[in-house]
Amino acid sequence: MTGPVQNDTSFHSETPEGIEYTLYPAGICARFCAYGIDTFIKWIVMFIFIIIYISFLSSFGGIWIFLLFYFVMEWFYYVIFDLFFRGQSPGKRLLGLRVVQNDGSPVSAGASFIRNLLRFIDGYYGLYLIAFLTSSASKAFQRPGDWAAGTLVIYTWQSQAPEQSARMNWVSSIEPVFPKRTLSFEEKQGILMFARRYPLFGEARADEIAGPLAASLQNTTESAISGASAYLLGIARSFSGER
Repeated sequence: MTGPVQNDTSFHSETPEGIEYTLYPAGICARFCAYGIDTFIKWIVMFIFIIIYISFLSSFGGIWIFLLFYFVMEWFYYVIFDLFFRGQSPGKRLLGLRVVQNDGSPVSAGASFIRNLLRFIDGYYGLYLIAFLTSSASKAFQRPGDWAAGTLVIYTWQSQAPEQSARMNWVSSIEPVFPKRTLSFEEKQGILMFARRYPLFGEARADEIAGPLAASLQNTTESAISGASAYLLGIARSFSGER
């Protein structure tokens, strides 16, 4: 390990197939610094908006425009970055951090909303004592929102499945496919296992293996569908969180 990861612990997750994922959760100091950067950015944005509001918008509907903008900034700032910027707010990106699910997959909309909704617990009376205590007591440095949502904040340059970088670089050339429903942990791991082993199969054999799972995800009664392997590989590509 290199860099700040030396001061933190690793978090291991084993798939049903016996493949171990190693994630490196970000410690309290790194997360606090990222939070400070994001707070500073929010203040700058709010200051600019106040100037614009006073100069141009105050006569178009009173203070409700300001209150609406403040509400969006306060409650959806992190949600927007979680969902559309691969789990990285500006502060997290600068420090090489990312929000993911406990199994290492990209954070879902529901999980992001829950973890950010519970931020009010962290900053109770502005002391952030609850967040500090829960993070200190957790091996993965999880605050209450992370516990409830099943999420982690990890170092992006170290956290990966051991075989992923070696066997799945070629998947980056495939167009991402986003399934219409939330996948179970077992389904995600089955798709990743298929993607890792895909180069070992012929195209016909790959479609045969992928057919049943692809059919269940597409809600069809056909056990073998055209392009089943491409469909699963596209889903595996989407797990990287890249758009």
